[in-house]
Amino acid sequence: MTDVQAKNLSAAKTIDAPGERWVGYALGALGASLFATKGIVIKLALAENVDAVTTLTWRMIIAVPIFALIGWMGYRQRVARGNPPDISPRTLLAICAVGALGYYVASYLDFAGLTYISAQFDRLILLTSPFFVLLFGAILFRRRVTLAMIAALVASYLGLVVIFVHDLAFDARDVVRGTLLVLGAAIAYAGYQLLAKPLIDRTGSRFFTSLAMTSAGVAVVAHFLLTHNAGDLLLPPNAMLLMLAMGTVSTVLPAYLIAAAIGRIGSEPTSVMGNISPLVTIALAVTILGETFSIWHAVGAALVLGGVITFGRLSARAAARPG
Repeated sequence: MTDVQAKNLSAAKTIDAPGERWVGYALGALGASLFATKGIVIKLALAENVDAVTTLTWRMIIAVPIFALIGWMGYRQRVARGNPPDISPRTLLAICAVGALGYYVASYLDFAGLTYISAQFDRLILLTSPFFVLLFGAILFRRRVTLAMIAALVASYLGLVVIFVHDLAFDARDVVRGTLLVLGAAIAYAGYQLLAKPLIDRTGSRFFTSLAMTSAGVAVVAHFLLTHNAGDLLLPPNAMLLMLAMGTVSTVLPAYLIAAAIGRIGSEPTSVMGNISPLVTIALAVTILGETFSIWHAVGAALVLGGVITFGRLSARAAARPG
């Protein structure tokens, strides 16, 4: 579950040159497209009899060392500049807990949910995570919620209901189970986003991401060892290629592409480019996995995307408004 992980890797200033901005848009679109391959790879792995826990474990085995190295480099740079991150025991424990929530709990629920529902429905459910950030912020921090924001929320969830009801007719038990799992992933990821911000401010994005990913990796490996034999990590060549794709093409590479995009065009335009990810997932799911895409899926996807894009614009205006 890793779109915020990419954003945490860069805090560079936006470059205003037109050429650089077009490069930034291209990088953001490519990064979002590669992130969208995650559900496809998981579905292909399931077809190779590789379960969600094993796939998630291989994802961590491949990705964590890379992010740990980046975090160590970020820590050394901050120390060299005389601005070392806060590494008090309380802060370190908090980062480990938040990292486990975002990169272990949310990811596991998402991967498990894909066992039961389509890749395209999974991506649309995850896309509504910002609504839970808003809800938690309103409850815990009394952040302002407007009627227009609520309308955007209702439109998106109406879109999910359209797809849910359509798919329910084919396999009710699996659709309900998968929807609840992925909805849990969206809620856990929203909690991660809300709790991560003050920790990132204290330690820096690279150090935070490194420790958060590492702690989640430990949790994932522990989960694997409690439920599998170590030998289960030995997979056939085709399955190993999928694991390599999960760790690199679907995780590490898009993280750096999104970070580079943020450095050129800023976080908000990059976030808007991320809205193409469900469209990419739908296209890949239909062409590669052979998933059905009916008029009901089209209507549901349009409602979800419209609601999310509208919500993002309203949130940006609210954040920019003084007071």
